[in-house]
Amino acid sequence: MSTETIRTIIVDDEPNSRDELRFLLGSFSGVHVIEEAGSAEKALELIVRHEPDLVFLDIEMPGMSGMDLAASLKKLKQIPLIVFATAYPDYAAKAFRVQALDYLLKPFDEEDLAETMNLVKARLREKNENSETRISQGRTGRLPVDDHGRIVYVVPEDISYFYREERETVICTPAREYRSKMPMKDLEDKLKPYRFFRTHKSYMVNLDHVAELIPWMNGAYQVKVEGRSEEIPVSRNYVKALREQLEL
Repeated sequence: MSTETIRTIIVDDEPNSRDELRFLLGSFSGVHVIEEAGSAEKALELIVRHEPDLVFLDIEMPGMSGMDLAASLKKLKQIPLIVFATAYPDYAAKAFRVQALDYLLKPFDEEDLAETMNLVKARLREKNENSETRISQGRTGRLPVDDHGRIVYVVPEDISYFYREERETVICTPAREYRSKMPMKDLEDKLKPYRFFRTHKSYMVNLDHVAELIPWMNGAYQVKVEGRSEEIPVSRNYVKALREQLEL
């Protein structure tokens, strides 16, 4: 993202809603609406092509829904910030499960939009700072993993979690799992510039992939991450620190 421009795409099947949002965004410095789309299918094509910083996304549209589009964007290397802009308040919980940054209701309130744009700017600034930190530390590469005799390079941000199983470390992404002879401590050290958190003596989770925190027993919890069906243990000793990392 440019430090001066927030490249934005508006997705809504109602032209009047797109026009209203474009007009309101015109009052915010640095916001550049680069494209509009009247369907999620068209939006996906534009997002892949332009790699925007921010997408305002309606939910109920003909064909693919905005919620389905948001879920599919998790597969992209450059994932834009998502703000749902909809007339329906009932989708708020689902919106945050697909890691939407915010949720605006129509008709748009200018103060609400201003608060949303402050969130957007803060999150993009944080992403830039994290990126610069990784570059300064020389940690811009990928993690090499042996895969049946081939070396596969895994993008650290794509790792949902990893854990130790007997003499192997299992590295889990939304798409698949890799088994490595690398000790878990060594992998933890390699991934220090990224947002990984120890939830258990044998598990570390990518905080950016966390979707749910589920009470379990005796003060312990379980975590669910985006794109994976299994539940990951959270020892009660780590629960407070985990919530502090996750919650505003």
